[in-house]
Amino acid sequence: MPDDSRSQKMGLLGAISYIVGNIVGSGIFITPTSIIENVNSVGLSLAIWILAAFISMLGSFCYVELGTSIRLSGGDFAYLCFMKWYPVAFAFMCIGCTINYPATLAVQAQTFAEYVFRGAGVELDETSEFWAKKLLGFSLIILLMFMNFFSLKTFVQRFSILASLAKIAATLLIIITGFYYLIFKHWKQNLEEPFKGSNWNPGPFVNALFAGLFSYDGWDILNFGAEEIENPKRTMPLSIIIGMTCIGVIYVAVNVAYSIVLSPTEMIASNAVAIDFANKTLGAAAFVVPVMVAILLIGSLNSTMFSASRYLQAVSRQGHIPSAISGIAPNCDSPRVALLVHILIAIAVSFLGDPDKLINYVAFAQWSQRAFTMSALLYLRIRGRPRHPDRIQLPIIMPILFFLVCTSMVVISIIDDFKSSAVGLGILLGGLIIFIIFVWDRALPSSHTFRNATHVINEESTKFMQIIFNVVPERVGDEEMKNAIGGAESESEKVPAYKISPTGNGQFKCTRM
Repeated sequence: MPDDSRSQKMGLLGAISYIVGNIVGSGIFITPTSIIENVNSVGLSLAIWILAAFISMLGSFCYVELGTSIRLSGGDFAYLCFMKWYPVAFAFMCIGCTINYPATLAVQAQTFAEYVFRGAGVELDETSEFWAKKLLGFSLIILLMFMNFFSLKTFVQRFSILASLAKIAATLLIIITGFYYLIFKHWKQNLEEPFKGSNWNPGPFVNALFAGLFSYDGWDILNFGAEEIENPKRTMPLSIIIGMTCIGVIYVAVNVAYSIVLSPTEMIASNAVAIDFANKTLGAAAFVVPVMVAILLIGSLNSTMFSASRYLQAVSRQGHIPSAISGIAPNCDSPRVALLVHILIAIAVSFLGDPDKLINYVAFAQWSQRAFTMSALLYLRIRGRPRHPDRIQLPIIMPILFFLVCTSMVVISIIDDFKSSAVGLGILLGGLIIFIIFVWDRALPSSHTFRNATHVINEESTKFMQIIFNVVPERVGDEEMKNAIGGAESESEKVPAYKISPTGNGQFKCTRM
């Protein structure tokens, strides 16, 4: 009889489609303007897209080795904990909760509002337009939050299919239209001197590279599903090479199409490059592009919200942030408190700057963390620490090269754009201070009074959130995750769980389980 568990695993084609489907999304409609604004030429902007593809491919290989060497769920956080670098892991966890996910959601919401306003032809004065776009983005976020509160799976799944179709249709429409004007209309004036006026300064170059890498974000997706892939030692490397090559070709083709129709000056002045492209080429059918982009952005927003809320819930479940956030709705498995916290942080972060500035915040934080994670892999390799016997092992030059790339981009960013880097550095420093004062067992946690006070506050806040949101807090039950954070929690630090039951007179009582 055939092995059912084996037959259900992903083969090469499934892994390739998994990579392409996860990466290709809203980024191609968000970042082209930022890239060409920094490098100031068509040729160099296309080189940035190609270079970002190679860096993402290299990173994907390195993270596959890391994921198959350290079989722990939790990504970078789990790997840093495995190394017992707890202060660093905690500091980057703070950045993940307050910058990476919230800023990504804010960028997607702001881009959605821009495309809706431009597509509908709405014109307001500057102040009114700012607040109208903010409110539209916030309204969509809150609507999606309530949908996730009740986990409307059928609707969400069907809308995800619609968003995927919109993504494919919008991308193909732009590529086909652009190359039609190149081949049949001979619009090639913007490509005749592709590197004219290029800005090769390191700072703008790295900012452009950050924007390009933002569009490739998700290249580490196979790292979270190695056990679901058939013959991973063969399938994973091949799927990375083929999948990332396909994505690079798609992104370069879209940007060539943009450049055929729009000059660098027009692209730099554009807040919604796909709309300006459509207005010059599609005539009366130009409205189709903003509609499709808006639909795919809704899908991207929902995906970001889903991932971010589960990340917050997992961090809370491990005891690193208040256990009230770990609450799961028992009837639909929705992390309602984590969703609300994530939305509130994203709304606040959206006021820190425009999408380009927010992308720089996210990029600096992500690539700083990846530099530390790669140093962990190199430490394991050089010191010969025990790793999983079935790991995929690369030539050591690959993680070394990726570490140097990460470190170089972070250092250049700090030197050239310290204001943007200061946000990430400030949160990192704040996370370290919080760890040293409130988490390190030689500081405040060594005081019996402090432990009792925080236990009472945590328990009461958890009980309150459970009643308000009808959720049940989760304990750390996974043994490997306990090992990732240095051992099982003590009896006094366990997350309290409660049971809500009716009393018969229209009221409810809350009892500890």
